Amino acid sequence: MSETVIVWFRQDLRLDDNPALLAASAQGNTVLPVFIFDKSERPLGAAAAWWRLQSLHKLNHQLTAKGAPLLTFEGDPLAVLQNLSQQTGATAIYWNRQYDPHAVARDTKIKDRLKPGIACESFNGALLFEPWEIKNKSGLPFKVFTPFWRNCVNEHRPAEPIAAPARLQGGDFQSGTLNHVSLDSLKAALPPQADLIEAQWTPGEQAALARLGAFIGGGLDGYADARDFPAQAVTSRLSPYLRWGEISPRRIRAAINAAKADNSISDKGAEKFMSELGWREFSYHLLFNTPTLPTDNLQPAFNAFPWQHDTAGLSAWQKGETGYPLVDAGMRELRRTGYMHNRVRMVTGSFLIKHLLIDWREGEKWFWDFLLDADPANNAASWQWVAGCGADAAPFFRIFNPILQGEKFDGKGEYVKTYIPELAALQGKQIFSPWALKKDVVSSTDFVLGRDYPAPIVEHEYARKRALDAFQQIRN
Repeated sequence: MSETVIVWFRQDLRLDDNPALLAASAQGNTVLPVFIFDKSERPLGAAAAWWRLQSLHKLNHQLTAKGAPLLTFEGDPLAVLQNLSQQTGATAIYWNRQYDPHAVARDTKIKDRLKPGIACESFNGALLFEPWEIKNKSGLPFKVFTPFWRNCVNEHRPAEPIAAPARLQGGDFQSGTLNHVSLDSLKAALPPQADLIEAQWTPGEQAALARLGAFIGGGLDGYADARDFPAQAVTSRLSPYLRWGEISPRRIRAAINAAKADNSISDKGAEKFMSELGWREFSYHLLFNTPTLPTDNLQPAFNAFPWQHDTAGLSAWQKGETGYPLVDAGMRELRRTGYMHNRVRMVTGSFLIKHLLIDWREGEKWFWDFLLDADPANNAASWQWVAGCGADAAPFFRIFNPILQGEKFDGKGEYVKTYIPELAALQGKQIFSPWALKKDVVSSTDFVLGRDYPAPIVEHEYARKRALDAFQQIRN
């Protein structure tokens, strides 16, 4: 006997490998796909809000073609789902799980309030492994990545991806007293500097699958050796699609395994990329088991760290005007495109924390506001990693030298010059330390430090010593 089942979409904006959608559509059930703009969630930055809205349009188009258009609402999810169930006679609500503390508390409350009259079931549609499944020999969560990922790979096997339903049986819906909103009435403004976002990115499930195919056929084979070079197009650029669930990690894993099986890619590239997916799994493992990850130091010793309240330094970092070209190029890329290469994310993060002694939480907030792929687990875990206060963190005394990092990973300055064209006339090491230009070079390029590009806001060796002294304080 068929029933009416609500499928509550959240961060799983796809039809492929969507266990909640497949379960709801079984046995000819009438399916009501729903998305709720929940204002109690952490507000998105403009770039991420734009992405989500574009993806919702794509999802609605796909669902409509299958026979069940997407219904969109604003308000408290409990009230919306309760009223919608009463109005439509729905007997069940299915969704794919989220793992941040707000979502866990909200979903638990909904289950408690709606059961037993309405069956509420949740599924794993976001991760290879559930965070509570992976435990060390003592039965506790892991705090170091390598043994965590080794345990995942050797002791657990993720489910295989499932195909999208061939057809959905949609139901009639009248908005009644519900706060129903049309996607066409919603606007998501891009930040003023983000003129390249729409040119560079195409949200949606089909674009995600195409991006995966292009990566496997192109960059993956050289990924292990070239992934740290920001000017080279070898990274997957799948992170925004994973953030909004337009592709699942199970689908990615299956596609990579298939390519390995027919010898079209090397094991080296595949294993390195899968370990990066493993870091995403580890971040969610940390977030679920330590819900304060986005706000509190995982290592309590850092609660006494002497952070500086440097408003001018923070502003210069945010604008990409620190005087260190690799740092500034990364920050300008972020503001213009909603994205930043991973190697450069580490360098810019290290600069904020260790050169300026500014609290990592300021960086986490800024990245959350500007990244297309701003993710509650990855963002927080990565910032704590860079700061040295997280799980399996880079030691605080590991201080990236932004000059040497530029010379090593962007030797010709291709990446830097893309976002700082005022340095176009400089060559080689000049690009990464323009304050050290000799007079004959300055006269030949007509480059003026302080006019064409800022002087460094802090001297590297001084900043390094100050950071180590601050770290020594909390060690003592």
